Amino acid sequence: MGMGKEIRNAIARRAAKEIEPGMIVNLGIGIPTLVADFVEDSSVMFHAENGVLGTGPSPAEGEENPHLCNAGGFPITVVKGASYFDSATAFALIRKGLLDITILGALEVSEKGDLANWIVPGKRVPGMGGAIELAQKAKKVIILMNHTDKYGNPKIVKQCSLPLTSEKCVNMIITEMAVFTIEEKGLILREVFEPFTAEEVKNKTGAEFLMPEKVSTIS
Repeated sequence: MGMGKEIRNAIARRAAKEIEPGMIVNLGIGIPTLVADFVEDSSVMFHAENGVLGTGPSPAEGEENPHLCNAGGFPITVVKGASYFDSATAFALIRKGLLDITILGALEVSEKGDLANWIVPGKRVPGMGGAIELAQKAKKVIILMNHTDKYGNPKIVKQCSLPLTSEKCVNMIITEMAVFTIEEKGLILREVFEPFTAEEVKNKTGAEFLMPEKVSTIS
């Protein structure tokens, strides 16, 4: 089942809190692209694989520049100090490890932080794009996704059943239900979105997770 705009924005808003001044951040296709709308610090530089450093919030309707888009082909704006370059240079930035955070979507994430986000069973896809480099080279990998698939099956699982993008690369997961971190000791529930409860999160999660005494609630 798809998410409403309000829920997608709530997830993006929570992810934006992880971004600090001066960071270089890559945003994947889908919910991650919304994160730029909730970051007001002009020193943050958003990176796009098609060759832009310094993308800004989505343009207002009617103010789109046909020459400016992100890697997903959606219209973008740019901030003061933005630069343009070819795709090879965009990937050189990634491979050099210069990205502080990459925020991606996912089909499955395992309790160990394995990521599967590029092949949908039964669908023809062109390939994994830049996801492998992003997942392996960014200093922090944050996943934004539905907690379950359209059939109600958990997307946070003990072991991924889909082809992996990268092993043990995910640091944080944010869904419409909860926020998890993945650390040395395992998958940890950190926050729960209202109106859900920790018990409901447990019932919809296909992996074991640790729960601190204090789990924050996000209204």
